[in-house]
Amino acid sequence: MSNIRIKNSKKTLLSDNYYTLNKFNFDYQMSDGSWVQQMREVYERGHGAGILLYNTTKKTVVLIKQFRLPTFLHDNKDGFLVEIPAGLLDLDNPEQCIIRETEEEVGIRLKSVKKVYEGYSSPGVLTEKMHFFVGEYTDDMKVSEGGGLESETEDIEVLEIPFTEAVRMLNEGEIVDTRTIVLLQYAIIHKLIE
Repeated sequence: MSNIRIKNSKKTLLSDNYYTLNKFNFDYQMSDGSWVQQMREVYERGHGAGILLYNTTKKTVVLIKQFRLPTFLHDNKDGFLVEIPAGLLDLDNPEQCIIRETEEEVGIRLKSVKKVYEGYSSPGVLTEKMHFFVGEYTDDMKVSEGGGLESETEDIEVLEIPFTEAVRMLNEGEIVDTRTIVLLQYAIIHKLIE
């Protein structure tokens, strides 16, 4: 770490079972010039990409529904979330990643996508930066049923729904995934579907 307001940084590996969790102890210089000791746990899982797929003719969007254990452990009764197709970059650039993930998860082979944002998912604990895309699809781009990769034990339900229904779900709190909220709001603001 290179920052004039941080010194004496010590990193301790806590877990590397699936992704990496490190604990950092460091001295941090406050805005008033004083120094304080701080400790943070940082989860490193790589960067990701997500996409809102939309069809201007049918006025629909494609979302997915899948089980998310952390939400089930917290307050989501069945553990399922409605969300955008998304995935980790692995060794791909963000555009290659989201084109690959779109085909794997929803069975649509895109030719092009438009990047609209990038941002940190949860900067207090994650190193992950998400790359947000939108992509227009047509029925002739459907090459499979999707559903995710069996090798990754994915169990994904593909949802093609009217955009107005997605907006209703957003407004009534039925969509609670922040990545999906961001891209639906982008679609509303930029009038992707009218």
